[in-house]
Amino acid sequence: MNILVLNCGSSSLKFQLISTSLDQIAQDTERTLAKGHIERIGGAAVMSFSGSGDEVYRSAGPIRDIRAALDAALQWIASDSVKIEGVNDHSDIHAVGHRVVHGGEKFSESVLITDEVLRGIDDCIELAPLHNPANIQGIQAARAIFGRSMPQAAVFDTAFHHKLPERAYIYAIPYQFYRRHKIRRYGFHGTSHRYIAYRYRTKNNIPRENVNIITIHLGNGCSIAAIKNGDPIDTSMGFTPLEGLVMGSRSGDIDPAIIEFICQKEGLSVEQVDSILNKQSGLLGISGLTNDMRELLAESDESGDRRARLAIDIFCYRVRKYIGAYLAALNGADSVVFSGGIGENSARIRSLICSDMDWLGVELDEERNTATIDGREGTISRDGSRFNVSVIPTNEELMIARDTVRLIAAAGQG
Repeated sequence: MNILVLNCGSSSLKFQLISTSLDQIAQDTERTLAKGHIERIGGAAVMSFSGSGDEVYRSAGPIRDIRAALDAALQWIASDSVKIEGVNDHSDIHAVGHRVVHGGEKFSESVLITDEVLRGIDDCIELAPLHNPANIQGIQAARAIFGRSMPQAAVFDTAFHHKLPERAYIYAIPYQFYRRHKIRRYGFHGTSHRYIAYRYRTKNNIPRENVNIITIHLGNGCSIAAIKNGDPIDTSMGFTPLEGLVMGSRSGDIDPAIIEFICQKEGLSVEQVDSILNKQSGLLGISGLTNDMRELLAESDESGDRRARLAIDIFCYRVRKYIGAYLAALNGADSVVFSGGIGENSARIRSLICSDMDWLGVELDEERNTATIDGREGTISRDGSRFNVSVIPTNEELMIARDTVRLIAAAGQG
């Protein structure tokens, strides 16, 4: 089956077209036929698409909404110039899998999309007002283009973390707020953490119940999860993706009293401070320069900018603190696994995070660490290190495609 995987944001659309089946899943032989992204939807959009080869198609032009963006992606996929094996038109796409950010307590696993499911995703908008509306637009756009008979699946960022114990997901606020409003830790990046744990066990040929690791997803958004016997027992993101590690433009953990203090001192509303914490904080807020770790590292090296160095130092320190906390929660772990854009590609950041962990017996092999970038996976600790440190590039799209195939098969639609 050819599964179109969609990740729709408020002004962006990312896609992958993946060839997969139950047999291919069992043999781990899926193929990515095409992928791409469209940014700045609603204005002068920028498009970047690629097939199975190295050639990248780039274009720019006005795209008004998610529906138009999906149309543009599908026109490119079916164009004669691309020549994707086995794909001539829309009929050669057999199902659509969607990344949906928030499933609340209603959705503890991936589901085939029905009108009832769509209403359930809509009910979760108040929990993810910046994300779920765009996810719904992607689902509706696919329905409009492919028809209602096309199988579509929703794969939730929050689903993997549904097995968190109560002591990890209940906040120490009056319990009635959980009962009335479902205020609790939900966790995010769940599909990424699930893939990392899956790949770790298959790579090391160990059963799921023996997976005791700490998974670290470092990108513009960052999160860390403690996984015991194959299931998550804690994760850093909380009721929203704002909690936890320092991120590109998100603050991560702060004293909640700071919000009222800033409101009073700066004459701002709670909504304005919330926007600052989500969009103007983190690496961007500390450095005053950028939310891009690559640019911060370059600025630190080239000009010795103090605040760029401070942002990097705080970022790494916060990750190290969480590793220590999760080692305590797990009563020890077998490995720390890095993933995400920064985690996969910045050997420097990985080295800085692990540099002050001598007590744990972490000894990085700097040659291995430097070489493990650009989509490579592998162990970056020394052979004699008492603690394993690895890099596993995440593949959320593959997990979404696999869930879609399994759901279709279970429903007897394949």
